[in-house]
Amino acid sequence: MKFRQFVFIATLLAAASIAGSGVRPHGPVDAGGDARPPGPPPDAGRSAADEAVDEVVDLNGLTDVEFGDTEEELARRGMLASDVDACGPTLAGHGAVSPIFVDDRLVLLWLDDPVPTAERINVRTPQGIGVGTPVEEVRARYRSVSPLDAPQRTYRLDGLLARSGDRAYLFLHDGRTVRKIIAGYADWARRLFVEGYGPC
Repeated sequence: MKFRQFVFIATLLAAASIAGSGVRPHGPVDAGGDARPPGPPPDAGRSAADEAVDEVVDLNGLTDVEFGDTEEELARRGMLASDVDACGPTLAGHGAVSPIFVDDRLVLLWLDDPVPTAERINVRTPQGIGVGTPVEEVRARYRSVSPLDAPQRTYRLDGLLARSGDRAYLFLHDGRTVRKIIAGYADWARRLFVEGYGPC
């Protein structure tokens, strides 16, 4: 083999090696095939107290609490708790969710900011809307919402009512983000908004 052929073959091998070398991406790859930089590990910079559990409230209620349940039935099943910091009964194991009863029947669930406990529970709708979600996202995820304006010269929040049959979500907001969510029977949600009652 002549020296010139050796150099040519060595050059081809070096070029092939360079073309196939480099670090292969270890993180996610987007649709165009470009690697996105990997984010921090899921638990980076978080303590056990920062862990949050997502729970879903739909238009039937929660996993073990349904609209129409009686107060007596929920108490018998151990679902009602009396918290000294709360103004009324709360739902055991469901974070900052307050039940609203009318004639002994559960008609609404009032979702507030998550209580800072060892295990935070974030309650969201099946569409992913929770306290702190931008208002524009609510409008984007629900096909039809009715805007409700709070009376002038009050400290009450405006609302967006997303109705489905006789049930609805009422999203109370400050114009930018959702501050509170009420789920349950649509007529009672609208009445709560008009009359200005809270969960107490």
